[in-house]
Amino acid sequence: MVQASENLQAKPDLPRTLSVAYRMSPPTMALAEAGTLAVFGFDAGIPFSEDPRWLRVPLECFDAPAPLEVWHVDATVTCGRHDNVRWSAGGGWLFAAIELDERETTGIEGAARNAYDELCRFMRTRDERCVLRIWNYIADINLGEGDAERYKQFCDGRASGLGDFFAEGFPAATAIGHHDSEPVLQIYLLACVDEGIAVENPRQMSAWRYPRQYGRTSPGFARGMLMPARDALAISGTAAVIGHASAHEDDLEAQLNETLVNLEALLAAADMPEGFDAHSPLKGYVRHASDAARVRALLQQRLPGVPVLLTHGDICRHELLVELDGWRFR
Repeated sequence: MVQASENLQAKPDLPRTLSVAYRMSPPTMALAEAGTLAVFGFDAGIPFSEDPRWLRVPLECFDAPAPLEVWHVDATVTCGRHDNVRWSAGGGWLFAAIELDERETTGIEGAARNAYDELCRFMRTRDERCVLRIWNYIADINLGEGDAERYKQFCDGRASGLGDFFAEGFPAATAIGHHDSEPVLQIYLLACVDEGIAVENPRQMSAWRYPRQYGRTSPGFARGMLMPARDALAISGTAAVIGHASAHEDDLEAQLNETLVNLEALLAAADMPEGFDAHSPLKGYVRHASDAARVRALLQQRLPGVPVLLTHGDICRHELLVELDGWRFR
């Protein structure tokens, strides 16, 4: 990936062709629309679909009914399956996803290694091989102590499966723990024929430089990724981390406020407009379901009019109570 020292201004020869939005509609309706690249559901009761563009994310949404997340491109979309990978592509963009049951591997480390190895082999067959954004959803993410914590084992397996695939730089990413009854590792990504620009937050240490206390293998991700046309910023999972340390332990409101400060710092580093608007959807991950109403009220106060999809998910560090990710469109 290109690093953020490059000129961040919009490239007029690369018009925006990707949109991300939350919508209240049946999945069949969203999938039937021209240009639909991917549709994500956050409600366990949503009917299953064989369409490769459809993915049920194993996170409980605090809204009922839960909205869909829809990715749309201004192009004809094709889709299919390649072994365990489902995919769709159009207009130079690619969605790819894989789900592996840990019981069929050697636990989370083996599942991560196998999943990333298969994803990398698939990506090498594609023209859209510039990976811009990845989401990882992991069962029991904080279970275990020290290097035996499942998130740290996931990082070990991920690095092994990736090899040198991200030798030129990491994409933006999120890793969240789900509460599904099945121990399934779910990974999905957005890629493009063109490179983006990785963006780091000046308030935070780059994740791949974390000290040894965070595991044998540091997390590999950029804090954000500017899309090729420089018209949108994909925001990685962001929490109350300053430098490499978690801040405000046991203080939900202070953690959320620190997270919003980090988001503003990232927007500034990416030369994006301040704040968020109705066209810049965010996703919130709340560790304790009992905190959801308070998080919603605080976000409505701090980010009025901004669409936020709140889900029940565990942050990769047990002391962190809330995390945000999402998009900022110009």
